[in-house]
Amino acid sequence: MNTSYPFTSQSSLLKLCPLVPPRLVGPIRVWMDSPSFLALQKLYPYLEPGGHGQPKNCRSRHKVAVVVPYRDRDSHLRILLHNLHSLLTKQQLDYAIIVVEQVANQTFNRAKLMNVGYAEGIKLYMWECFIFHDVDLLPEDDRNLYSCPTIPRHMSVAVDKFNYKLPYTAIFGGISAMTVGQLQSINGFSNRYWGWGGEDDDLADRVSVAGYKVARYPAPIARYKMIKHEHEAKSNPVNKCRYKLMAQTRTQWKVDGLNSLKYEVVKHELLPLYTHILVDLLENNEHKAIKRAFKC
Repeated sequence: MNTSYPFTSQSSLLKLCPLVPPRLVGPIRVWMDSPSFLALQKLYPYLEPGGHGQPKNCRSRHKVAVVVPYRDRDSHLRILLHNLHSLLTKQQLDYAIIVVEQVANQTFNRAKLMNVGYAEGIKLYMWECFIFHDVDLLPEDDRNLYSCPTIPRHMSVAVDKFNYKLPYTAIFGGISAMTVGQLQSINGFSNRYWGWGGEDDDLADRVSVAGYKVARYPAPIARYKMIKHEHEAKSNPVNKCRYKLMAQTRTQWKVDGLNSLKYEVVKHELLPLYTHILVDLLENNEHKAIKRAFKC
């Protein structure tokens, strides 16, 4: 056991969990209510601080960090935590939920928050798999395993908002799963997408140019409900630079990503239900430079 990590690892003497978790049933109930954090703590009292869960009677086959980029959606977060802790426990995962929150009064940068989630997450535990998860997507089937196969996995294949159909073939947004090695080989996400749009297609391009194919479960399994909400036009305006940025992905991905990530952690807390990282993404200089360069 590596005592330098804040999370406790499982005993190597425990037998491995079954290849297929025994309690899976297929379609599951999706909870759309948002219990208080205190009520959720009573529902999931076995979690280690930081929202770290492990099977009690066997050694998990998967060490998974679920990274949730977040701002201003408290009720959505509580709904997601309720649904995910129930599912991930049943799937016998060694997991934690890492919520990366951006400070107020900055343009939202979802992809950069994902990079921060990875950079801070690897300090917590010996994760093998990172799942990047929008706060408003709720799984409908427990056979949709939150683990990483040998190639990157797009998980949110069939979302009710899109009539449970893939909007377009190359989509890699919503929820995606990648191993540590895969993330490093694509240099993570771009840091340059301030506002709404473009970062998912940039990520899909990175995955493709690095030579990976994308895995997907069949649509009847990879089903999600989306929590209804209004678009936050002020904090998350449409990114007018997105098409110009996307045109550069294949030439810039090696220098824009994990290896160019700059941020400041404002707060780092191991809360009962999740790890909370409040972060300043240093928008001022970076965003202005992009607007000047692209005249957008």
